[in-house]
Amino acid sequence: MPFPNIDPIAFAIGPLVVRWYALAYLIGVLGGAAYATTLLRRHGLWKDNRPPFEPSAIWDFAFWAVVGIIIGGRIGYVLFYNFGYYAANPGEIIALWDGGMSFHGGLVGIMLAMALFVRSKGGNILSGMDLLGAIGTIGLFLGRVANFINAELYGAPTTLPWAVVFPTDPEQLPRHPSQLYEALLEGALLFIVIRIATNQLGALKRPGLVAGIFGIGYALSRIFVEFFRLPDAQLGYLYGGWLTMGMLLSLPILIAGIGLIVYAMRPARG
Repeated sequence: MPFPNIDPIAFAIGPLVVRWYALAYLIGVLGGAAYATTLLRRHGLWKDNRPPFEPSAIWDFAFWAVVGIIIGGRIGYVLFYNFGYYAANPGEIIALWDGGMSFHGGLVGIMLAMALFVRSKGGNILSGMDLLGAIGTIGLFLGRVANFINAELYGAPTTLPWAVVFPTDPEQLPRHPSQLYEALLEGALLFIVIRIATNQLGALKRPGLVAGIFGIGYALSRIFVEFFRLPDAQLGYLYGGWLTMGMLLSLPILIAGIGLIVYAMRPARG
């Protein structure tokens, strides 16, 4: 398949250029906050009818979410994906406009922001993490679609009928559209699973359960797609022609997800 002719720049107003990738971040945060409001308003979904904070506070948290994602995502990329370059060029660390963000770092950043925010509101921190798990798939879906539009993070060569020839590929080979694989698995499918868990199965009544489902779902999806996605050029494969940094960083998320589910499902005392 030829790559669809989509300009990475969504629109420009004079010297101001707005890219689809930036819009994905913005819409992901705003859309996530809007969806979070619907969950927070339904007190009956939460343990003891008590959400981690009141619905109106989500817009205050949205600001801290953006800060956490950007700082965490950038630090994660610097440390795990291109440390040698940034150690030699520390001034480039703040050059966010040149790209370079790590989902795993962004996840740590937004989790820290949520923990501090919920604590300041006197709520249950695990319930706050559940809220992140319920809304995080929205940003994941949009972000991976934006990666596809940017023709970046594409996959290995393949002869499958839905293979795409990306304009940024110097070899111009048909490749797995691995960005869309991630959008469908980490974004759409995981959203549906968590939506059923929260709205039909009462998962929010067990703090930590939804966060655990998200952790396991994301980690397994990411590890699976990494078998089809090319590793970052500056890193390559870490071992045996198959192990990637994305797989390695997803393992702690998988383990944490399992731990959260075990904790959430423990028998009630008394």
